Amino acid sequence: MPYKTIAQLPKGVKDNLPKHAKRIYKEAYNSAWEQYDQDEERAHRVAWSAVKKAGYQKDADGDWKKLD
Repeated sequence: MPYKTIAQLPKGVKDNLPKHAKRIYKEAYNSAWEQYDQDEERAHRVAWSAVKKAGYQKDADGDWKKLD
């Protein structure tokens, strides 16, 4: 189901991504949810891809950071 707020995101997303990346994830997920006929698994894959495409990656410590 689409997420109305960042607070509704899955725990793994909320607890690990920076705020801007959470917004990217939410918007990408919601868009993919509509585009791919409510395919939740696919929407999550699209959302993670959007976060990575925006330049976020795990650093050496395993924390998500925007890398230049």
